[in-house]
Amino acid sequence: MNTYPMTAHGAEMLQKELHELKTVKRPEIIKSIATAREHGDLKENAEYHAAREQQSFCEGRIQNIEGKLSNVQIIDVLKMPNNGKVIFGTTVTVMNCKTEEEITYKIVGDDEADIKQLLISVNSPIARGLVGKEVDDVVNIQTPKGTVEFEIIEVQYI
Repeated sequence: MNTYPMTAHGAEMLQKELHELKTVKRPEIIKSIATAREHGDLKENAEYHAAREQQSFCEGRIQNIEGKLSNVQIIDVLKMPNNGKVIFGTTVTVMNCKTEEEITYKIVGDDEADIKQLLISVNSPIARGLVGKEVDDVVNIQTPKGTVEFEIIEVQYI
């Protein structure tokens, strides 16, 4: 059985999504199916088939979330002493040694990753290259554009 690392915030967001699916979305879909059935012949009823497809997607997502939450390992860096090492859940500021551009990433679980919000998966090349390193370490990370050299500027346990 695989466990999934997740931040406390990520687990809370999945719980909220699960609650929304079960208490709001599922009843809406059931009503849509009932309404579509009232229109008669189900073979040629596009509304019915669309509602059934929505129901299938919703139930699949519920099962997926419940499966992940049952195997989740919540890691809360706020409860850990900051020893300066980059670990799962930390916020890391790095500087591109070539361009001297600074960027701050938070290392999170796969389900929480969103590069637009600078949340990177622990399984991404950048995170794998940073985990275990400390402030002032220089790391070479293979990216699609080639190898990039980063210097770790700051590690925060927030």
